[in-house]
Amino acid sequence: MLRNSFIIFLLIALSSCNSNIVETEYKATKNGVWNKDEAAAFSFKAPDTINRYNIFINLRNDNTFPYSNLFLISELSFPNGTIIKDTLEYQMALPNGEWLGKGNGSVKENKLWLKENIVFPENGVYTLDISQAMRKNGNVDGVVNLEGITDVGYQIEKN
Repeated sequence: MLRNSFIIFLLIALSSCNSNIVETEYKATKNGVWNKDEAAAFSFKAPDTINRYNIFINLRNDNTFPYSNLFLISELSFPNGTIIKDTLEYQMALPNGEWLGKGNGSVKENKLWLKENIVFPENGVYTLDISQAMRKNGNVDGVVNLEGITDVGYQIEKN
């Protein structure tokens, strides 16, 4: 009886984890290299037009990522054609070189804020395009092939 109670408790505890996640999706880069002209494109339906949500960009990087920060461009397109474009900077490593993010081994997963406490204003399909915008210091042209980003994704959570 005690064993059955423990199993039931464990199942309830595990099912309650991440219950606020509405949607999440990842796309792998080509062999861990993210080309500046290849945006990760995602489409999703608005969960509703009443509740508030947080949107995150999820990235996985490995030890071949050569920088301590990351610049991204996000474009969130609404069903009516409105586009919100943001240039974003995220810290990927501490000053001592230790990677931020979660995970054991050489791959770290980073959950990066994109939009906080938003209400989707209309029903329909939204699209989110995420592209890398890395530059070398003193160089106008961007880094064409960014090494070390293995997966790009997004996550929507109910606030």
